[in-house]
Amino acid sequence: MAETLIIEGGDKAARYASLRGQLAALLAGEPNRTARLANTAAALKQTFDWLWVGFYLIDDEQLVLGPFQGPVACFRIAHGRGVCGSAWARNETLVVPDVDAFPGHIACSSASRSEIVVPLRDSYGDVIGVLDIDSERLNEFDDIDARELEAIAALVAHGDAA
Repeated sequence: MAETLIIEGGDKAARYASLRGQLAALLAGEPNRTARLANTAAALKQTFDWLWVGFYLIDDEQLVLGPFQGPVACFRIAHGRGVCGSAWARNETLVVPDVDAFPGHIACSSASRSEIVVPLRDSYGDVIGVLDIDSERLNEFDDIDARELEAIAALVAHGDAA
C-alpha cells in the first residue's frame, strides 16, 4: 500500500472507520514495532490534529518515550505516575476530561487540557507500553475514542496477528 491516508470528513466515528481500514493496510506485513508505532502516531495526528500523539514503551520498569508527533515530551515516566503511569499500573484505558483535575498529572506541555491513555498489550495481555494522546481542548475524549483507540492499540501492538 502507498503511504498515504485519505480521511473523509464526517463525524468522529466515520473518521475512525476510515482510518482503521487504511491503518490496517498500511501496517500489514511490517514486522518492526518502531516503524509501526511511528506511522500510527502520524496517522492519528493527521486524522484528528490533536496536540500530541505518541507511545511510551516499558523499559527497565519505566515508560520510555517512543515514536510520537507533536511538541517535545517527557523522556521517562514511573510506574503509577501521571496518567500514563496510572494507565500502565491499572492496565486500563484512562480518559481524563481535564488534566488539571487529575492528581499527579505530569505536564509535559502546558497546552494540554485533556488526555486519553490506552495500554498496549502483548499477546498475553501484559502491558508493554501505552498510547498517549493530548488535546488542547477540555473534554476532547469519550467512549468512542476509548473503544476505537483500544482497537488501534491492539492492531499496532500485535502486528499481523491483530
